[in-house]
Amino acid sequence: MTESYVKKLSTILLDAVTDKDPVVREQVCSALCALGEAQPEEALGACEEYLRQHEKLAHPYRTMILRAMETVVSGHISELDKDMARAIILLASSEMTRAKELVCDWQQAASSVLVAVGKRFIGKVMEELLSKFQPGALPHYFVVQTLANLAASNVFGMVPFLTSVLSTMLPMLGMAKHDTMRAAFCCALQYFSESTLEYLANLDQAPDPTVRKDTFATDIFSAYDLLFNHWLQSREAKLRLAVVEALGPMSHLLPSEKLEEQLPKLLPGVLALYKKHAETFHVSKSLGQILEAAVSVGSRTLEPQLDSLLAALHAQICVPVESSSPLVVSNQKEVLRCFTVLACCAPDRLLAFLLPKLDASNERTRVGTLQVVRHVINSAASQMEVKKPFILSSMRLPLLDTNTKVKRAVVQVISAMAHHGYLEQPGGEAMVEYIVQQCALPPETEPQKLGPDSEDLPADSVRAISISTLYLVSTTVDRMSDVLWPYLLEFLTPVRFTGALTPLCKSLVHLVQKRQEVGADAFLIQYDGNVTLPSPYAITTRLLTVSSNPYLGDGRGAASLRLLNVLHRSIHPALGPRWATTVPLLLEHLDERTEESLSQKEWEEKLLAFLRDTLAVVSDNTWICQLSLEMCKQLPCYNGMPQEKNFLYKCIGTALGAASSKEVVRKQLQELLETARHQEEAEREGLACCFGICAISHLDDVLAQLEDFMRSDVFRKSTGIFNIFKDRSENEVEKLKCTLILCYGHVAAQAPRELVLAKVESDILRNIFQYFSTKVGAWAHFLWGALLPESHTLIPFTFVVQVLGIKVETKDPALKLCLVQSVCMASQAICSSTQAGSFHFSRKAELVAQMMEFIKAEPQDSLRTPIRKKAMLACTYLVSLEPALDKQVQADTVHSCLHSVMSVLPEPEGQDDHQESLYLDTMHALEDLLTSLLRRNMTPQGLQIMVEHLSPWIKSPRGHERVRALGLSACLLQYFLEHLHVSALVPFHNLGLLIGLFSPRCADLWPATRQEAVSCVHALLYLQLGYEGFSRDYRDDAVERLLTLKEGLVHPDPAILFHTCHSIAQIIAKRLPPEQLISLLLTMFEGLGDPDKNCSRAATVMINCLLKERGNVLLEKVPEIVSVLRTKLQETREEYVLQAAQHSVYLLASQHCAAVVSSLLGSPLPFDSHTCTLWRALAVEPGLTAQVLGLLLEKVSRDVPFKETRAFLLSSSPGRVATVLPLAATCALYEVMSALASGPAVLQLYPQLFAALLLRVSCTVGVLLPRTLQAKEKRGAGSALAPRSLEPCSSAVDALQAMLLRGGNEDVVQRVELEGGWQLLRTSAGHEEGVARLASAMAKFAGPRLPLVMKELVCTQSSVYEIQRVTSTGFLAELLTSNVVNDLMLLESLLDNLAARQKDPCASVRRLVLRGLANMASGSPDKVRAHGPQLLTAVIGGLDDRDDPHSLVALEAMVGLARLLDLVEPQDLRPVLLHVAIRIRPFFDSEKMELRSASIRLFGHLNKACHGGCEDMFLEQVVGGLVPLLLHLRDPQAPVTSACRFALCMSGPNLECAELQAALQKHLQEGRGLHFGEFLNSTCKLLMLHFPELLGRLVSTSLFYFKSSWEDVRAAAPMLTGFLVLHVEDEHRPQVDLEQLTAALQLLLKDPAPLVRMKAAETLGRLVKFA
Repeated sequence: MTESYVKKLSTILLDAVTDKDPVVREQVCSALCALGEAQPEEALGACEEYLRQHEKLAHPYRTMILRAMETVVSGHISELDKDMARAIILLASSEMTRAKELVCDWQQAASSVLVAVGKRFIGKVMEELLSKFQPGALPHYFVVQTLANLAASNVFGMVPFLTSVLSTMLPMLGMAKHDTMRAAFCCALQYFSESTLEYLANLDQAPDPTVRKDTFATDIFSAYDLLFNHWLQSREAKLRLAVVEALGPMSHLLPSEKLEEQLPKLLPGVLALYKKHAETFHVSKSLGQILEAAVSVGSRTLEPQLDSLLAALHAQICVPVESSSPLVVSNQKEVLRCFTVLACCAPDRLLAFLLPKLDASNERTRVGTLQVVRHVINSAASQMEVKKPFILSSMRLPLLDTNTKVKRAVVQVISAMAHHGYLEQPGGEAMVEYIVQQCALPPETEPQKLGPDSEDLPADSVRAISISTLYLVSTTVDRMSDVLWPYLLEFLTPVRFTGALTPLCKSLVHLVQKRQEVGADAFLIQYDGNVTLPSPYAITTRLLTVSSNPYLGDGRGAASLRLLNVLHRSIHPALGPRWATTVPLLLEHLDERTEESLSQKEWEEKLLAFLRDTLAVVSDNTWICQLSLEMCKQLPCYNGMPQEKNFLYKCIGTALGAASSKEVVRKQLQELLETARHQEEAEREGLACCFGICAISHLDDVLAQLEDFMRSDVFRKSTGIFNIFKDRSENEVEKLKCTLILCYGHVAAQAPRELVLAKVESDILRNIFQYFSTKVGAWAHFLWGALLPESHTLIPFTFVVQVLGIKVETKDPALKLCLVQSVCMASQAICSSTQAGSFHFSRKAELVAQMMEFIKAEPQDSLRTPIRKKAMLACTYLVSLEPALDKQVQADTVHSCLHSVMSVLPEPEGQDDHQESLYLDTMHALEDLLTSLLRRNMTPQGLQIMVEHLSPWIKSPRGHERVRALGLSACLLQYFLEHLHVSALVPFHNLGLLIGLFSPRCADLWPATRQEAVSCVHALLYLQLGYEGFSRDYRDDAVERLLTLKEGLVHPDPAILFHTCHSIAQIIAKRLPPEQLISLLLTMFEGLGDPDKNCSRAATVMINCLLKERGNVLLEKVPEIVSVLRTKLQETREEYVLQAAQHSVYLLASQHCAAVVSSLLGSPLPFDSHTCTLWRALAVEPGLTAQVLGLLLEKVSRDVPFKETRAFLLSSSPGRVATVLPLAATCALYEVMSALASGPAVLQLYPQLFAALLLRVSCTVGVLLPRTLQAKEKRGAGSALAPRSLEPCSSAVDALQAMLLRGGNEDVVQRVELEGGWQLLRTSAGHEEGVARLASAMAKFAGPRLPLVMKELVCTQSSVYEIQRVTSTGFLAELLTSNVVNDLMLLESLLDNLAARQKDPCASVRRLVLRGLANMASGSPDKVRAHGPQLLTAVIGGLDDRDDPHSLVALEAMVGLARLLDLVEPQDLRPVLLHVAIRIRPFFDSEKMELRSASIRLFGHLNKACHGGCEDMFLEQVVGGLVPLLLHLRDPQAPVTSACRFALCMSGPNLECAELQAALQKHLQEGRGLHFGEFLNSTCKLLMLHFPELLGRLVSTSLFYFKSSWEDVRAAAPMLTGFLVLHVEDEHRPQVDLEQLTAALQLLLKDPAPLVRMKAAETLGRLVKFA
């Protein structure tokens, strides 16, 4: 029986091996392997028999069976007996040789079976193979291939047979005519030779240690003769490669004399193959083996062939390596291996061949040669030792090569040389310099990394590999220390090595540290004999200067500072202790920042402080002068590097400042002025900084030197005074003057204040203007400067100009900018002096006038230079000095500056940051100037003057001008407030005017303007409090609230914006003095005509607020105000005008309510915005509002809500049209109740309004507008006349929302909105759910309202409209989910009302009744027991509802019963338990997901109810449900799988198995991912462990699902069966009808779904358990 059943299973699986899906076929093979794992002999026997009996089975399927057999044999070779092995060998041999032609996959699979068997039964396999390997007959291709593979897989077993195999094979070689067969023989000879060599190499482990190499020599030579002399000449490339692959290992077995004899022919023959094959890896590999064999026997015939060998190998090494071709890379490795062999035996010949090729014109030749040189340096070090000088001298030409790939190869060669002592030889320094040169290559010029098919550079750039090489050689090669130190120092200062500074510094630091470890003085720089080494001053200057740009060049700043620190003793002996403290602080500063976050100014200050500290520590004038001289010497090195050169100038100034020799200082300053590149702006600035820093210590010398320079030959005059500068070009002289002007400015800014004040007019400013003026202008300055300083006030410069009749010419921008900047610095220096208050600046008016000229000359629409910024800053400082400017001059100054800056067009978004920064700086300069002018007149009148200047810009139609003007106003007001001093209580008489100007701008279109306007109002109100006597630190709560209101002004929503404006007006109304109110209102009325509508609206909002808050003081003005607003209503249709008329409408309605309501209801629908506003005006007073609501409610409730159309009466399609009057009344209700003041009236009529509007919503779902209104709705959709939709249902929902909001139930509205209930109410599909969510929110947030609301709704349950009955029933049913009905004692009446609707003809009503009854489980669980029988009867009755074709009532009953089960009395439940379980069982497999989910979840609850007392009858239902529940875990619908998880967890306790219960709980936790296969496996294991008697029942139930309509369930059924079989004990096998099960699985193997077929095959493999 066992054998026959395994055979049957195998046969079924073998029949399925022809499945069309490859995944299924793989699973079938896996199942066969599984059978083989359990019963290898039987499975192999079945496969063997199947293949013998099915001769016509296609070879792809035979291949799969053979592969399965190979798997089983490989895993169970030790278990096979000889007979089975014999049968398999015969079968595999037959399969392999049945087809004479080649069928590779099939025959290879059979060959693999033989090889697998041969690992143990080598004798029997060889016996079979040799029977087909007979002398005189050419064997099958795969017989030879199998022999070869056997040799490779079983060396010790196969080598003893080789003698006989070779003797038989040799005659066959001549018989092989086809190249394929010849290739097989070559492969066999290759493997035979390799096996023999391995055998001989491990004789100590071999079974026959007597085997010798010469045993095979004769046969191998015979084979060699044929292969080399005949087959190698074949035209077939594959055969030639096979031959050459064999020749390599065969050469080691040839007799020595034969090898020596054959080499002259063998080597050329192999080399010739290079020309015939593109992929030459196998040729190179074989050549290497042949060369090794030749060298091992000491061949003398090798030398004559060296030239051809070297030429061929060199050509191979020059082939470009492609990363996408691994064979090319491998080939190069083999070629280099050949070069290693040749280097060891003929080094002289090799170098003589290689080194001349370094001068070849071909790039690949040079690169390949360098590659070989590097390889032999590394691999043949001993042979190359004496050749070092020769190799070094030959590298001179490659060092000059500019090709990038050659450079990279040269660097690699130098790296190899460094490791082997080459660089210690003469000429080694040139190699080091070359590496440094490559390190200095600019990164931006590196070629981009190219694609994989490119022959260009590899990923590593020349620079990157050079840097890594330099550091590696410096740190890891000890013998290089003496070569590199101190030689590398020579590369620090030359400009061409700038790019290599970082790696150089790092290497030098390491070298110094290593030498410090050796001895105290080993690292000192020895200048004796080293004239090329840079001086300590040069090193210090260089490293300090490049550190100013610290992140450039891979962080050269930190590297330079570290090197400077370790060289401290060589720089100056006294610096060590101080630098040990200061340098780490600088490095820490860099480490804590990035290139983006580093402040360049702060960093340079730190470096200059470091330099000053260093100079102070040295305190040696000679050393300092030498350092400054070196700094000046290095200046030309930084041409083209403005930042570094600028910093170096500052360093020179610092060094000169520390020098005590005035002669040296004057001389070096003169040289700097003569040699500077004055054409470059950065250099002019740097030189000026140098003079300024130097002036800190040498002011008189600096000024004297500047005077001397002016009188020097550079400024030599020609014969006439009007021919100045004839010997220099005009442009050059202008730039020179720029430099001098800047120098004076920086001197004024940097020099000690007490010294500058005395010289600022007589020396500094006089010379500045002298340089600035040209031609006769210069002469005027000369004459004016010649006057005594005390005469300047009597004879101003302008007088001199007028007398001469000349005018100063306008200069180029650079000269202007220098003048302005210097004047600014000089003015600032005066202001910052402690004596500034007593200083009388006689040239103040002249300088201000000159600055204004510059500002006026700038273009007003653009900002390109900082001239106006600098000019305004100069004026700012000048204004604060004495004497004071005339009022007209002040006014002109403010006017000119405002016109120059305010109208500048803003830059487009995304422009450069420099332009944005310039604009901001200019605005700050203007702000400072205006503040400085205000400071001179700190009175309300002075403030008013400033605001008047700004007023045109505040009202400008251009937004950017308004925002700038408001910003300036806010700053001025804030300054005025902060510096307010009130000596007596005086009125702030212009407060109203100012607030009226600023406050409407709180609604400006630009958010920034709005923010600034609030700031202005805030400051004004505090100014008023200040004038009222409050202290400066007093904080008023109302005024402070303005700051919190700013957030509302950021928001673009107009409602938020104007609400904020209203709040601002309230604050103004609270703090404004009564006498200021009239002027404020009049100013705001003017604002109604503001072209900015936002500001106009804001004025209206603020006017209304002021009238409301302060109207009691404006009694006489009310008619005038109302008249104005009515006029606006007639002139415009704007909303704010309508709001002004609301009060009049209210008065009218107070007298004639019914008439007003009737008139407004007659307005055309949809209501326009004016009508809506008037409706809302009726909600001002509660009494009036109640009357209006009552009238409208009557219109809604009494009239017919819709009319049936003719189409609806004649067909079943919906065709209801809303009636006009209830629709209009609904819209009016919304408008009235949307007003806040309608709240009291809404509360009074709350129940009636709620019930009427809810039912209005229900009866308008799906109702259409009348055709006339549909057309108007479409026309009005794009206009502003209809702010709301007229759709009937939406109108009713909106009205209901407004009613709830006004009734104080905002929480209800928000909760329903949050849950999407309002949208659901509008749709037919979601109406019931929307009603339920509304009822839930009402129960939660409006409980006290419910009794009266419920009373109103109960009265409507007999409505003739079915939809109204559904809505009211749904609302009442949902109320039962809340305990509030119990608290309000509404439960009994609700239950009675719902019970009365159980027989309603509408199925939806009956369904909602069941839902309501079940809702008691949530709302009143403690009352369920008392009403248990009633509830169970009603719900179970729903399961049997006959008028329920779609089972929706039954679905509701199942859901409801699941909720009630835990709460009813057990004695009430027990009689119906079994009935319910049986009744719901058919729904488990329902096509509807909801029914499956609900029935399965209810089954879980039934199980839960039985915990601790499950009766046998119900236990049968539990067991019967196990299989459906397990399989539906693979249901395509997630709710069903979730229900199955729950039901299985609840079923566990009733099975009374703790392990199974724990497993179910572990795997089926809700929310946890489920690995179905793992879960099913463990569950089946436990079921069969504890309930093996259920096997038959479970299997038979699962068979039912073999025909399930869901693919995943159908696939899970055989899985379940397979796991049950896997884990059951053999003794329970009789429970299963194996014939039926096998037949069913066999049928599943034909299922259309591949997944099902795969699982069926898997299960069939497991049925071996029953075999």
